[in-house]
Amino acid sequence: MNSYEMHDRTAVVTGAASGMGAATAVLLAAGGARVALLARRRDRIEELVAKIEASGGRALAVPVDVTDVASVTAATDRVTAAYGRADLVVNAAGVMLPNPIGDGREDEWTRMIDTNLTGALRIIRAFLPGLRAAAADGRPADLVNISSIGAHVTFPQYAVYSATKAALTQLSASLRTELGAEAVRVTNIEPGLTDTELGGHVDNPELSAQLGAMFRAMPALSADDVADLIAYVTSRPRHVNLRQVIVLPTPQA
Repeated sequence: MNSYEMHDRTAVVTGAASGMGAATAVLLAAGGARVALLARRRDRIEELVAKIEASGGRALAVPVDVTDVASVTAATDRVTAAYGRADLVVNAAGVMLPNPIGDGREDEWTRMIDTNLTGALRIIRAFLPGLRAAAADGRPADLVNISSIGAHVTFPQYAVYSATKAALTQLSASLRTELGAEAVRVTNIEPGLTDTELGGHVDNPELSAQLGAMFRAMPALSADDVADLIAYVTSRPRHVNLRQVIVLPTPQA
């Protein structure tokens, strides 16, 4: 994987216990960034911090539940006390729970909306002052939201998940109109089929089998592929904003 210049940057990565979030945290740290790993699973992020530190990087494990306001506030305070204000924020926390809409799984709807959309909003609100301060000082300032190809490509039984991702994509576009003039970059990334733990959340046997068939039919993206893209876009000169990137396995494109 490529290495990108990230010295003197402070990054916050949610969903850092696994998948795209974990891979992104490792790569940003390898580039020299101070990285705060935010996730619910304390043991996983502490193990990853140890791995980063063993490689000479700087990292901080911060247990957080993005669906809980108090938890996000406490995490923000801890990151700021340890590293100062963050100038790079990656919203990678997410959950995918597809089921037919007629099944009425309101518990799943609530979890997806509160994690994928409202959770991202909580993180943005919490760390936005740091992004604005960095930009005002003439330094790079990046907000990266990981959406999904499901934001604009329809898949049966994925209506609510896709709706949360479409909302995140639209949120990113709208935020660019608010923050671009302040030199805060907003990048929305929409991956296609990617090999992460997300597929393991699916509890519908038929949909799980369909997803498995897709993985057998084509080579999926890896979490490292997406992390590489995130590091690339956030290491461009500060006047360059790759605003939206759709990344797919070649056969899916």
